[in-house]
Amino acid sequence: MRGWIILAGVGGLIYYLATQTHTLDEPIATTEVLLNKIEQRLDAMTGTQIIRMEKKHAQLKAALSERLSNAELQELNHVLESQYTVADFKAEYCRGNVLTHPVFSKDNLQFICDNF
Repeated sequence: MRGWIILAGVGGLIYYLATQTHTLDEPIATTEVLLNKIEQRLDAMTGTQIIRMEKKHAQLKAALSERLSNAELQELNHVLESQYTVADFKAEYCRGNVLTHPVFSKDNLQFICDNF
């Protein structure tokens, strides 16, 4: 019985630290990033959709290479790292009529969103 009480106390302490304080925010965030990277690598190793996406992204990079500045090209490379980063980018910046991005100009952002 004593073991169950100790286990409940430890569980309650972890729950409190995770929900009411900022103590576990950083370890939880690093764990989520690590799990996302592992999931992306597994998907890349087993999926054939990545090949098609990489070909499409290469064509997009070629079309944009003359239009974009160096900072915008670096940001585009970061966005095109995986299907998850592309999906996150589309969900955040390519929705509705309000197209704003801290790095891309409005015209380039519109072109990128139209070609995804």
